[in-house]
Amino acid sequence: MTDSTNNKPEIDFPEGPAPEGLVIEDIVVGEGTEATTGSTVDVHYLGVEYETGDEFDSSWNRGQSINFPLGALIVGWQEGIPGMKVGGRRKLIVPPHQAYGPAGGGHRLSGKSLIFVIDLLGVE
Repeated sequence: MTDSTNNKPEIDFPEGPAPEGLVIEDIVVGEGTEATTGSTVDVHYLGVEYETGDEFDSSWNRGQSINFPLGALIVGWQEGIPGMKVGGRRKLIVPPHQAYGPAGGGHRLSGKSLIFVIDLLGVE
């Protein structure tokens, strides 16, 4: 796991079955403004499928961070980002019911557990 928030993270392939609940792990603890439930956040992130390790999305690949209200995101992010401080890097393991729902739900990631590494760049 890369612990510098200046570079795209690398995610080690997980061992064992996906957890049933949300897992929150701070890789780097930030020292800036703390994100709260109602915050709009500016983040860089990387997302991979838990079972395969395949990357499905990355703001790093697009060369720019994204900015959005936490309330507009998947439940795993709504619950996993608050408490994080600017300058921090956090890993979230998000089960299907807190991501894109059960298999057959219409999204290409429905039914999948997902791993995200999120760098918090700013909070409004």
